[in-house]
Amino acid sequence: MSTNSSGTGSEATTAEDEVHKNARQNVVAVDENDEKQEVVNRLTAHTGDGIRHRAFTALVFDHQGRILLGQRSPTKRLWDTHWDGTVASHPEDGQSQEEATRQRLEDELGVTPDQYSDLRVTDKFEYKRYYPSVSGADGVEWEVCSVLKLTLDDVSLDPDEDEIAGLLWVDYEHLHQHPDWYRQLRLCPWFEIAMRRDLD
Repeated sequence: MSTNSSGTGSEATTAEDEVHKNARQNVVAVDENDEKQEVVNRLTAHTGDGIRHRAFTALVFDHQGRILLGQRSPTKRLWDTHWDGTVASHPEDGQSQEEATRQRLEDELGVTPDQYSDLRVTDKFEYKRYYPSVSGADGVEWEVCSVLKLTLDDVSLDPDEDEIAGLLWVDYEHLHQHPDWYRQLRLCPWFEIAMRRDLD
């Protein structure tokens, strides 16, 4: 931050904007059994060797057996522009996975609880993956990740472009059976693991 006493308010705002938004959020650090250890800074948890923490991925379907893939915004620090199935994030301290999922579905896709009635946790796994960034902002995901599923009765969507760069409905079993046919999509690692465990 500038120490120039003649600096304007706009300079201060610019300096604050340079702090990645993840540095202003926390995640729940957990052990291998998903038992809470402490609350840690989100950016710290995703840098260096990482800190194991609680996360979720939510798989959104329609009644034709298609999954909704969401392309992560290019402004995401990790796995930017990769395709996820469908949203992924971290519950806040004291928040259930279901509550966190409902919040992210509404924030990212404009999907409200009246559009589905079958939200449920279907799996949980631990994984760790490093992300080498071309910009030099390398990162890591080390998560105990819960998988949640739901089926939309109403497929109306209102995506937030700051979160979702693109959307694509894909036959779920076809994607699983022929992953090489979809490699140009560059799937997020946590989604690939969740899909493999679900359908193998």
